[in-house]
Amino acid sequence: MPSHPQLTLQKVMQQQSKRSGLSHPVIRLLVSTVIILSLWQLAVIIFALPSFILPGPVAVFEKLIQRCDVLFYHASVTAAEVVFGLLLGLSMGLCFALQMLLFDPLRRWLLPILIASQAVPVFAIAPILMLWLGYGMASKVVMAGLIIFFPVTTCCYDGLRHTPTGYLDLTKTMGANKWQQLRHIRLPAALPALASGIRVAVVVAPIGAVVGEWVGSSEGLGYLMLQANARMLIDEMFAALLILSSFSITLYFAADIALKRLIPWQSNS
Repeated sequence: MPSHPQLTLQKVMQQQSKRSGLSHPVIRLLVSTVIILSLWQLAVIIFALPSFILPGPVAVFEKLIQRCDVLFYHASVTAAEVVFGLLLGLSMGLCFALQMLLFDPLRRWLLPILIASQAVPVFAIAPILMLWLGYGMASKVVMAGLIIFFPVTTCCYDGLRHTPTGYLDLTKTMGANKWQQLRHIRLPAALPALASGIRVAVVVAPIGAVVGEWVGSSEGLGYLMLQANARMLIDEMFAALLILSSFSITLYFAADIALKRLIPWQSNS
């Protein structure tokens, strides 16, 4: 039977993409970055924008070189806050998801708390955390943890409760209890869904840390951006923003590679 023309065309395009080397996500990211930077520089030249409105990418990279020591220090502070916030948010999300799965009466109480955690804006929580935890790293870590708490919990809970019933019925016939089912069936089956939540978490976690730094801090990229804004150092603001974006992208690709290695049975489609 002849194959469908659309499927044949799709296979040909995939083969051509692999031959050209554009199928690798890093290559596509580099090409997209070059295009964005070119359009950015072109817009600055065509519209003759002053540097205090929109500095060109060349000026931003020059500022990166000039202030590399200061930028590196503040970036290391923000990176530590994001990493600890990820650990906090992932552990909280996994704990809540397991409790909602295993204890039905508790789920009725935890689910409203989970929804209410997203009903309050992050900017409204930040000043309260500053008051309770101070202006140090702790408040930023909690902020980053709270902002990733919801996607991790929902993804993990959906993965746990949508375990194929055939697997569960088979374990019941073999005499497995609910803890053995959780360890050998539910958790492995939920890992792909949890991986999706982790991919979202590593991207949005820097937002929580920077918001906390904006509200009150003495170090970090958010603090540096506020100081640069007050002194009209727009190129330094863009340099800090560029570092933050690069950190988020690197964190995403690192998490994606690690998750694909840890979950080889996950579909790559």
